[in-house]
Amino acid sequence: MPGRPTLLAVAHGTRAAAGVATTEALLARVRALRPDLRVEHCYLDLVSPSLPEALTRLRGAVVLVPLLLGTGYHHRVDIPAAVAAAPRLQARIARPLGPHPLLAAALTDRLHAAGWRPRAPRSALVLAAAGSTDPAAGVDTAAMAALLRERLPGRPPVVPANLCGAGPSPAEAVTALRAAGHRQVAVAEYLLSPGFFARRAAASGACLTAAPLGAHDALARLVVLRYQEALASPGLASAPLASPGLATPPLPSAPLPSAPLATPPLPSAPFPSAPV
Repeated sequence: MPGRPTLLAVAHGTRAAAGVATTEALLARVRALRPDLRVEHCYLDLVSPSLPEALTRLRGAVVLVPLLLGTGYHHRVDIPAAVAAAPRLQARIARPLGPHPLLAAALTDRLHAAGWRPRAPRSALVLAAAGSTDPAAGVDTAAMAALLRERLPGRPPVVPANLCGAGPSPAEAVTALRAAGHRQVAVAEYLLSPGFFARRAAASGACLTAAPLGAHDALARLVVLRYQEALASPGLASAPLASPGLATPPLPSAPLPSAPLATPPLPSAPFPSAPV
């Protein structure tokens, strides 16, 4: 099998044209980081090409990188089912993007761009996620809130909230933080792109709301990292990718808009060709 496996980015899908444009802009940055890779994309809902359509068009080895911020039904059920229906492909499914410190870097940049400045001890944040009925998604969002808090000066409280599903809504979290004495309460949109959820998050009553993550350089680096992890780790494989020469070069060292963020080196061992 010549070349490297195709990177197939799997986005959720949105009716908002700005959301689709954001996905395409993010993948343009991924292609700039890794011009040696074939990068394709598809959507789980609302937008074409769909995941089954994309898999039908591809041949050989594919690494599916979900553009999802946490574990949930799409990652556990929908994507593996689509892969199982395309047995002629050699496919691996990478982990969702979040939680990860690179996302904390991007969230911090969005907060600063919105004008947020911490005023300890009265500042607090709400991390507004889309939400899910899957309990694992809530665990991931809470872990992301902890990563964001560790990155911010003064380590202000960061409360995870969901725009749908279980847990407090962003509006409820803002109200509770104000009742606890935090006068400056901001919302960080833990969303990839503009759309319905982003508008709901902006209406939560916070003093300011940061923009969604968007086509941030940190996200582009994270997409490539998840691709590399899927190649290096047999535990992430949904089907064997048998080829002896697919070592991928390290991520470019281009600076992020925020402070540099160390990412653990990827394993250097060749990935296995045996089924997992």
